[in-house]
Amino acid sequence: MNGGPSGFHNAPVTKAFVIATALFTVFFGIRGGSSKLGLSYQDIFEKFRIWKLIISAFAFSSTTELFSGLYLLYFFRVFERQIGSNKYSVFILFSGFVSLILETILLSLTKDPTANLLTSGPYALVFASFVPFFLDIPVTKRFGVLGVHFSDKSFIYLAGVQLLLSSWKRSIFTGICGIIAGSLYRLNIFGIRKAKFPEFLASLFSRFSLPSLSSHSQPPRRTSPNLGRQAVRAYRAPMPSTTEPSEEAIATLVSMGFDQNAARQALVHARNDINAATNILLEAHSH
Repeated sequence: MNGGPSGFHNAPVTKAFVIATALFTVFFGIRGGSSKLGLSYQDIFEKFRIWKLIISAFAFSSTTELFSGLYLLYFFRVFERQIGSNKYSVFILFSGFVSLILETILLSLTKDPTANLLTSGPYALVFASFVPFFLDIPVTKRFGVLGVHFSDKSFIYLAGVQLLLSSWKRSIFTGICGIIAGSLYRLNIFGIRKAKFPEFLASLFSRFSLPSLSSHSQPPRRTSPNLGRQAVRAYRAPMPSTTEPSEEAIATLVSMGFDQNAARQALVHARNDINAATNILLEAHSH
């Protein structure tokens, strides 16, 4: 399983977020301030350090967390490709805002002005993304190692567990807040899954480094049966598989708005890899 074509094609918001995370982490690491980025009761309720609230949403506190976090953010770019950069930006803001509220409540219960109870970094986005990963991305391969059963999703889960336990309870609390935020988004609270930035605001952003926030990168609508053949020509994928695509994989692509026949053809050409098939269909829309 992979996140589709390599690089950040059709994922400019993820690209900007990954770059910002790497730069902030390296900058504060060089200055020796990464260990002081965790949020505490004092930061929010006494000194109200707004800069720390913002920085803590991007900068990881250690190199280990940085590598694990960037790997997961890079993989989860597939969700931006599926729903479009506009809605994905809403997902980022929603998960970050809800997580901050939950973290504030948690800090208010502890009332310890000295301890940095919560670690820093984009835990909100990373662990909110595990909700659609668990619910929407099907298992396409299963294998065993020394009698232990794994799937092609196992490595993503292992990276998530490593990140969740990286700072013990400081990272566990933050990760749980992210999972709750992702679950609320999934439940479509306040109709958030339909929310988008206004078109004029998206057009303004498109003049800067995020062109896909405009309407051109919205999720695909129903497509014609010929799309599958166009997608195969537009995307260089491995030789088609002789195995018939599963109905579950086809249904997943259809739920994204693709035509059933196009979804079936894309899955055949992508060797039943649903992520690669999704990007085959998205590539066809971009031509």
